[in-house]
Amino acid sequence: MPTRATPTVRQQRLGAELRKMRTAANATTDHAGGLLGLDRTKVSNMEAGTRATSPERVRLLADNYACTDERYVDALAEMAGHRTRGWWEQYRGALPQGLLDVAELEWHATRLRTVQTVHLPGLLHLSGYARAVFRSAIPALPTSEVELRLAHRMQRQQVLERDVPVPYTGYVHELALRMQFGGRRATREQLEHLCLMSEREAITLRVLPVEVGEFPGAGHAVMYAHGPVPQLDTVQLDSAHGPEFSHAPGQLAKYDAHMNWMNEHTLDTQASRDLIHTIAREL
Repeated sequence: MPTRATPTVRQQRLGAELRKMRTAANATTDHAGGLLGLDRTKVSNMEAGTRATSPERVRLLADNYACTDERYVDALAEMAGHRTRGWWEQYRGALPQGLLDVAELEWHATRLRTVQTVHLPGLLHLSGYARAVFRSAIPALPTSEVELRLAHRMQRQQVLERDVPVPYTGYVHELALRMQFGGRRATREQLEHLCLMSEREAITLRVLPVEVGEFPGAGHAVMYAHGPVPQLDTVQLDSAHGPEFSHAPGQLAKYDAHMNWMNEHTLDTQASRDLIHTIAREL
């Protein structure tokens, strides 16, 4: 199997799950290598995501590790067998790796939930609003990179346009609705677009009004990407240094509770749409 210089987050995740299965079975890399006809270094590379594997090898390892969760094994085998280059690969080397990983994570998710406290949801951006967000970076991005990031963001929205779109729930703080990225006109157009998109069956948009007061996770954006089985869920956090990813069970439980809190305290879909309309009219 070929090696990869820079594995994606998804490739790293497959390797991490194979390592988790092996350690749960108290098996060594030498034992795994014997099963696969590989030396221990190649097994370590496979578990780091820098060496590709196959569905057959995943199933062989799972069987010898006595992993009996068929849905989980099937999901891992599917990850190993998916070698088609995604659309985001056209940006490799031109944009930071983390942005490509976000697109790949969204593409393979079975459900997406996000919390936004400053910016509006990226998958619902219009180009004028998104361009203004990218232009606000410090240090300033070159115009060419702004336009590359804009094109990448617009293409990310394919997950909502597919024949079977990814179910998407966005929790947005009221103050994010009032941030005028790109000026009054661009913001008004963006808010009207949010209302239009929120009428789609696969899209749920809920607003957290300022009257609620304090709330968990204030100050950063969160995406909870559901995998084909709960063990393969992933949390992605925005930071000044780029996207950060976590799949530790404790972190997944924390952010699942975070999303559930938002669901309980945000306005319902119609009241959220009404508030967005009201703010748009004020502009």
